[in-house]
Amino acid sequence: MADKTPDISELTFEDALRALEDVVRRLESGEVPLDESIDLYERGEQLRQHCQARLDAAQARIEKIVAGPDGKPGSTAPFDAGN
Repeated sequence: MADKTPDISELTFEDALRALEDVVRRLESGEVPLDESIDLYERGEQLRQHCQARLDAAQARIEKIVAGPDGKPGSTAPFDAGN
């Protein structure tokens, strides 16, 4: 399995999320043998960590963009605050 899959660190967020969705879909199907399920679960956890790291980095960039002249956030609000 590892031979035909790309290195997770080289995946974009979107590609990693699609790969994670594929892992979940395959695990939920119940058609995967136990050993392969364990490998898939491990890859899924690596993909989840990669996606979380990319989201954290994006959030840090956004906070830097909206920071005031003193380096402190001018104001922050959840993205869905208006809904």
